[in-house]
Amino acid sequence: MEVCYQLPVLPLDRPVPKHVLSRRGAISFSSSSSLFGAPDPRQLSQRRGAISYDSSDQTALYIRMLGDVRVRSQVGFEPERRSSHPYLCIDFRTLHTRLGCGSTSASSDPERRVHRLLSFQRYLHSSRLLRGVPQQIPLHILDEDYTGQARCMLEKVGNWNFDIFLFDRLTNGNSLITLTFHLLNQYGLVELFQLDMVKLWRFLVMVQEDYHSDNPYHNAVHAADVTQAMYCYLREPMLAKSLTSKDILLGLLAAATHDLDHPGVNQPFLIKTDHYLATLYRNTSVLENHHWKSAVGLLRETGLFSHLPAEDRLNMERDLGSLILATDISRQNDYLSRFRLHLDQENLCMSTASHRHFVLQMALKCADICNPCRPWELSKQWSEKVTEEFFQQGDIEKKHKLEVSPLCDREMNTVGNIQIGFMTYVAEPLFAEWARFCDTRLSQTMLGHMGLNKASWGGLQQEPAPVSEEAQPSTACADTGDAATAPSDGSTATTAGGTSSKEIPQGSRES
Repeated sequence: MEVCYQLPVLPLDRPVPKHVLSRRGAISFSSSSSLFGAPDPRQLSQRRGAISYDSSDQTALYIRMLGDVRVRSQVGFEPERRSSHPYLCIDFRTLHTRLGCGSTSASSDPERRVHRLLSFQRYLHSSRLLRGVPQQIPLHILDEDYTGQARCMLEKVGNWNFDIFLFDRLTNGNSLITLTFHLLNQYGLVELFQLDMVKLWRFLVMVQEDYHSDNPYHNAVHAADVTQAMYCYLREPMLAKSLTSKDILLGLLAAATHDLDHPGVNQPFLIKTDHYLATLYRNTSVLENHHWKSAVGLLRETGLFSHLPAEDRLNMERDLGSLILATDISRQNDYLSRFRLHLDQENLCMSTASHRHFVLQMALKCADICNPCRPWELSKQWSEKVTEEFFQQGDIEKKHKLEVSPLCDREMNTVGNIQIGFMTYVAEPLFAEWARFCDTRLSQTMLGHMGLNKASWGGLQQEPAPVSEEAQPSTACADTGDAATAPSDGSTATTAGGTSSKEIPQGSRES
């Protein structure tokens, strides 16, 4: 028999408040391996939802959406519980070892083990935080902590060459918290919307914790980078003179939470492994819906907007969702076609709320995939990280005899050809239209960087591999020619040693 326990993270010598007993989300485990003994009947009666999984049986996945009917009727959706496990329908006896929970073989453990979906690392971190145990990484709130190099960097946060990797190191891995808090405060949004400082900080801490630090790409540093890029776009004249304070608040929050609780795998992976999220969202914008609902869950859990009228809160949540859902790359052409049509007809009116919101959607889309537009030193790091995440998914698919997703086979793809294809078919069309809308120095800088980066990857692709002296020259040329082809800008393939080799613009190559 399996039961679900509510585990509020509170000191053990204090009574559990009633409001904690009714909070959303539950941690599930088997009654044969309970952590704290028998369940409290009050907790079971007031539990509002749970997701549990029995790792000894791959089909034992239970989704119980037992939300309050009254709340459902008011808002139309339920926020996601915090931090679901990234893999739910393959071989958990091996995959769970990645997070250090569970054994590698079900037969070696006679007991039925049900793994909690709450991140074990984050649960322990929260426990230490609330029970008074010193943390390894301090989380700062006061302005005087923005000292030294980190503070100097924040003074230049609007520069396009902002090094988010360096900033993350200078803030002890708290770049998302520090950057978002700084920007909200710089715009005066904390005072304007009367946000409680403690609630705001708790919200930002929980957001950062719910990003998976073991993801090479979709982690809190990526969220911080997107937030910084969004800030750069918000400062563009076309937006700065038209956006309201609410627009700016939504834009920054959407950027910070747009990939919240990303599992490190893509939507096709979730669908073909029968992940519960794919079922829940009917295979449509699965990850983006999950990011949105997770963000709403944290907003409600922290009560960040609890002082606002109910209607305003719901509108904020829905608008936040509309922005996050726009980052679904599978709907890229829909948004791009609509954006191009507006520009062709010259009918974008920034005094209209719906048009401003659409421009915010396009700005967030640009911020989400702006890595090819960064200086080479930054862009190259992001390219390597996102490709490694693709390859890790491919490795899992191979291990479990699944069809390997496109771009995820490390034996068939390289960082260079993936990036050239992405720039050609995704990034360049989007940023070309954004430059039509905002023909500014920043837009031209981004297009310039992307051209240089694309040429740099092309040059790396064309570099000949070491050839033994015995090898025939014709064979060597043929091999390098094959390596230089495939996902590129559509130009004629050239060999590395031929006279038609593309010249790399000065300063675009790595030193």
